[in-house]
Order: sequence, then structure tokens, then C-alpha cells
Amino acid sequence: MVNPLYIQTPVYSSKEHPNVFYKMESFQPTQSFKVRGMDALCRFHFNQGRTKFIASSGGNAGYSLAYVCQKMGASLKVIVPETTSKYMIDKITSLNTEVEVYGDAWDEANKKALEISKKDGSVFVSPFDDPLLWKGHSSMIDECAKQIGRPDKVVVSVGGGGLLCGVLEGLKKHGWTETKIITTETYGAASFYQSWKAGKIISLNEITTIANTLGAKKIAKKAFSMAKGFETQTFLMSDEDAVTASSLFYDEFRVRVEPACGAALSVPYLFPELLYENERVLVIACGGANSPGSL
Repeated sequence: MVNPLYIQTPVYSSKEHPNVFYKMESFQPTQSFKVRGMDALCRFHFNQGRTKFIASSGGNAGYSLAYVCQKMGASLKVIVPETTSKYMIDKITSLNTEVEVYGDAWDEANKKALEISKKDGSVFVSPFDDPLLWKGHSSMIDECAKQIGRPDKVVVSVGGGGLLCGVLEGLKKHGWTETKIITTETYGAASFYQSWKAGKIISLNEITTIANTLGAKKIAKKAFSMAKGFETQTFLMSDEDAVTASSLFYDEFRVRVEPACGAALSVPYLFPELLYENERVLVIACGGANSPGSL
């Protein structure tokens, strides 16, 4: 296999704010950026003769991994927490993937997946904490380099930190270290925010947000360390703000995304004071497949 299983997504400019650009990752075959990293990770292990995988996921990572494994002819089991919707579980199982529900948050599901991988020799796949994933995610910045050039600022949602690592790796690759970063999270899943304020990795006691795909109690160490190399601003908003921003995005582009994506979208739509006039801003519209019917 040579061709990647993800696509080059377009960049849309805002009608009201022409200097705000949205990287439309919801147009991926699995409706989220996750397929980029999963393609890179699976391709690496598949070339080593490894064809049995196990993963922990809140939904989107597992769905993207299931898509890639099905295309490559690999077997997969995904452990998801109880917060994962039946809609998302059904999407994963529709791709010939076994799903087990375990734990009240992603972290518990992750421990279970690790235990199984040690027993049966499956390749363990983290939804966000793996250099292969970050390399895959960085491809979106390679595309942006051709599409819009260097942005002055990037707005990105943070869950476990895999997307952030990919974005920062891509910016560094292109020498764009002067680009500023705004990380966005909801109040109920603020692991990066709390860690950034404390100056060390903080583990949350619980996840209490509708944006459950942001629900990692502790971020990847690499996300924390890489962000120190950039001018980084952390920002929190309510679940209601994330949902409202997702609705406004749909009104403008007729594209549905999850509240986890709405966290980043809330900056240009609801908190434009965080952006400066004439500043070229790239917003990662990371997408999300867990948005059936209505927001």
C-alpha cells in the first residue's frame, strides 16, 4: 500500500473574518483528523509484519483505527469507556471490529487495553500518545504550508494532546516557531489547562463534559514539553459555548462537528477578542464522527 488512507482536506476562510482559516478535518473518511495518525502508525507496524491491534478510545480514534485496520486487513479490538455513545460503538463495530466497554473514563479503558496487549501480544495503540501518531497528524500542517502559508496563530482543541503534538511537530518542521498557539478545552476536561498553570503534569479527578472525546484525565508529556517551545495561551469555555460554536459553524459551512471541535471554533465565533486585527489565524476544525442527527 502506497497511497495514504486519509485525504488532503481543504482550508475554508471565514466569511465574516477573511483572515481566519479553518482546516476542514471533518471531511476525512472517518470525519476526524485521527485517521492521519492511525494511517502512519498502522502502516509502520503492518510493514513489520504486525497485523493484530488493540486500542483504547473515547470514540474517534477507535473509529479511525478500525477504518485503517479494515483497509489493511488487520484485526482489531477497541476498549471504550462507558461514556462512549452507542452510536459511536455501532460505527466501530460496523467495520468488523470487536468493542468492549470498560471503565467510567478513558483512562480505565486504556489500562485494560494495555493489560490485554501484554497477554496476547497485540500492538497497543494509544489514541494520542505515540510519536507515529504525531507524525501522521503533522501532515495537516504540510498541507497548510501549500494552502495558506505560515499562520500567525493556531487554535487547537486539546484532549490527550495528540493533535497538539502533531500540529506543533508540523510547525517546527517548517520553521514556524514564531506562530502562536491557543489551546482550547472545556471546563470539565481541562487537563492541559491545569497542567500549564501548575507548571507540571496534573491528573484530573474526573471528566465532566459533554465534549467527552476531550476526556483524558492526563495529557501526554510530549504535548506539555513541546508547547513550551511556542508562545502558548490556554483557554477554557463552557460546554454550552462549545455546542453553540459547533452550531454557528454548521450555519456557516453546513458541516457538523462534535463539541470537542467546537471548543476550538468557539474562539473565532464567541471570543474574537483573543484574536488580533490582521492576524492570520488557522483554526483546526478537527471534526468528530460522534454527531448524529443534531448537535
